[in-house]
Amino acid sequence: MKKNNFFKFVIILFILFPAQQLKSEVIIMSLCDDQQDEFIKNEYILNLNELIMTRNYIYKEKTYQKYRITDLSVKKKNSYVRNIYEENGKILTHKHGYPQFYTQILFEKGKQEIFMKTVLNDEVGISKISTCKKIDKFKNES
Repeated sequence: MKKNNFFKFVIILFILFPAQQLKSEVIIMSLCDDQQDEFIKNEYILNLNELIMTRNYIYKEKTYQKYRITDLSVKKKNSYVRNIYEENGKILTHKHGYPQFYTQILFEKGKQEIFMKTVLNDEVGISKISTCKKIDKFKNES
């Protein structure tokens, strides 16, 4: 009897809450140059469904040695993940720093440029940090 009630409950759930299609959008920005460093690989992957940005990069030897001199933990090949959110057609990473001073990476949908947003005591500064030569967009439905 209990199995029968459970089976009816599951059927009612499917009737009341039909299966929804999950849509996700992934933007891959690759072949990105940089204003001060040189890279063999420099790409940003924006997963707008999971609200995650992944940056993968490989330094050129000269850039790697420049940072290695002052920080032995620097790796030639690295990646990092940041949480992101959308606001007014822009994609921003979560704030990194303190309430009085913080930075965010800023992306605009459909644009090749990547910016650094810096806030110091409510004064906002935005500077271009990279331009990507290739942008791929993927939309998945499941």
